[in-house]
Amino acid sequence: MRVALGVSYRGEAYKGWQSQPGGGTVQDALEAALAEFVAQPIRTICAGRTDTGVHGLNQVVHFDSPVEREVFSWVRGVNRYLPRDIAVQWAAFPGEDFHARNLARGRRYWYLLLESNVRPSIQAGGVGWTFRPLDGDAMRDAASRLVGEHDFSSFRSAECQAASPVKILRGIEIHKRGPYWRFEFDGIAFLHHMIRNIMGCLIAVGAGQKPPSWMDEVLAARSRDAAAPTFPPDGLYFVGPTYDDHLNLPRHTAAMDWLP
Repeated sequence: MRVALGVSYRGEAYKGWQSQPGGGTVQDALEAALAEFVAQPIRTICAGRTDTGVHGLNQVVHFDSPVEREVFSWVRGVNRYLPRDIAVQWAAFPGEDFHARNLARGRRYWYLLLESNVRPSIQAGGVGWTFRPLDGDAMRDAASRLVGEHDFSSFRSAECQAASPVKILRGIEIHKRGPYWRFEFDGIAFLHHMIRNIMGCLIAVGAGQKPPSWMDEVLAARSRDAAAPTFPPDGLYFVGPTYDDHLNLPRHTAAMDWLP
């Protein structure tokens, strides 16, 4: 039986999603819980790998189970063995041909940013932070220059393993609620550190250190040296992948309503 799960997690305590020999990743914790639940080793495939400190709201994984369980059992049973900062949100049986990564039509990320004279405390690890006042219109102007199909080499980390730096960014929306900014990124796929590097540039523009037109120069340079420093992972959330409607997989979790 092929099973799909929607998983949420706070990434602060983990070394990213992907399993490592030394453990300490979200995938390691999930697969350990699954093994306890079915009493056999389980290997999962995810829709999008996240880095150290990055959070997940609706990470989708699939695996082939040697046993059959009801949908509600996959949620409650697996959660019994997971740490408190990881939780299965939903389960589904999408068919034997379902592949969490290959069938994803796009991926969405949010970056939450606190604009305040004082660094975050209660929200520490869950939001990025800037003490400089930001100009939303300037950031939206700069962001609009990145929408479409481009060579994003200037926003690509040296460790990126993607076959090509050319990606399609379908949209960037920027909203403010009180002192919190939310940057919403929608794309087909993303390069390693791409969003965090874009965030560094948007903050430089928003703070008045660079004009919006500078984003054109950074993009055209195709060099990481042309862009701003990489922004911290604290406020970055993998909202989740999107799939064809006929699969009928949930796109929403409760945490999406809880965040600013």
